[in-house]
Amino acid sequence: MAFADMDVDTIWMDGEFVDWEDAQVHVLTHSLHYGTGVFEGVRCYDTERGPAIFRWEEHLDRLYDSARPLDHDIDYSREELTEATVELIRRQDLQSCYIRPLVFYGYNSLGVSPKDCPTRTMVACWPWGAYLGEEALEEGVDVMVSSWRKHSSSQIPTNVKATGPYINSMLAGEEARENGYVEAIVLNKEGNVAEGPGENLFVVKDGEIYTPGLAQSILDGITRKTAITLAEELGYEVHDEAVISRGQLYTADELFFTGTAAEVTPIRTVDDTRIGAGTRGPVTEEIQSAFFDLVERGTDDHDDWFTYVEER
Repeated sequence: MAFADMDVDTIWMDGEFVDWEDAQVHVLTHSLHYGTGVFEGVRCYDTERGPAIFRWEEHLDRLYDSARPLDHDIDYSREELTEATVELIRRQDLQSCYIRPLVFYGYNSLGVSPKDCPTRTMVACWPWGAYLGEEALEEGVDVMVSSWRKHSSSQIPTNVKATGPYINSMLAGEEARENGYVEAIVLNKEGNVAEGPGENLFVVKDGEIYTPGLAQSILDGITRKTAITLAEELGYEVHDEAVISRGQLYTADELFFTGTAAEVTPIRTVDDTRIGAGTRGPVTEEIQSAFFDLVERGTDDHDDWFTYVEER
C-alpha cells in the first residue's frame, strides 16, 4: 500500500513531532549519497491489552550497536526514543503498525568523510500487513537462489543494520521477482546459505532445526532469536551455528523464513524444486502458531518482550 493511501500524518524527527509532508531533508544529505544511515524495522501488534511493540529493547540495542561502527553520536537516549515512539503511535491511533527508526548523517558537506555532518534521528510508523502476502503464511512462498552473494563481514560488518548494504538485498529480491519468484535466498562468499534479502532462514531435517550461524554473514535477526527460543521451548533441538550448503536446501523436509516483516513464512519451493510436501510443514506450522500466539498475547509467556503503548 502506498503512503498516500494510509491514514498517517506525523513523524518524529530530531526531537519534534512534524507533519508527514514536512519531514524532509536536503538533496545533498550525506547519507542519501553514501548510505551511511542505520535503521531498524519493528512491529507493534494489536493485543487485548492494546498496541504492544515487540522486542523494542532488543531493537534499540541493535540500533545503538549499529551506530557505533559508523561513528554516529545519537543525541537521544533510549528512554527518549521509546517515549517518542509510543507517543507517535498514540497520536496516530494505530493499533498495529510497522515502526522505522532511522539514524543518518545530514546536510553540511559532501566529502566521503561524514565527520562535519550532523547525526539526525527520526521515527516513523504506519500500518503494514503480511510482508510476503497473507496467503504466504499458510501456503508458503516460491523462492530462488540468487546470483548475487551476501557481502562478507571483512568487507562491511554484517551485524550492522546499515542503509547502504541493503542494495545487496534489493538486487537479490528484484532478481527473484523479475524471474517470477516471491523472494530470494542469498549465499555467502563461500557458497553456503546465508539468508534472505530481509529474512533469516531455517531448515528442518529429520525433526531437528538448523539455521546459519553469525559467521555465515547473516544479520543477527531478532525474530530469528525468537523462533529459536520458541522451538526449544517446544522441545526441538536447534542448531543455530549451522553451515548449510545450497544442496541441503533442496533435500530439506521444511524451510521457513523469519523476520520482523516476514514473521514466520514457510518456503514451498526453491528453484522450482518442491520442499517436502510442497506445503507448510508441521514443524513450521507449530513454530508459526506459537509465534502468533505470543505476539497477539494469547499467552502470558515472555511478557518482558513487549512494550505496551497504553498506560497501565
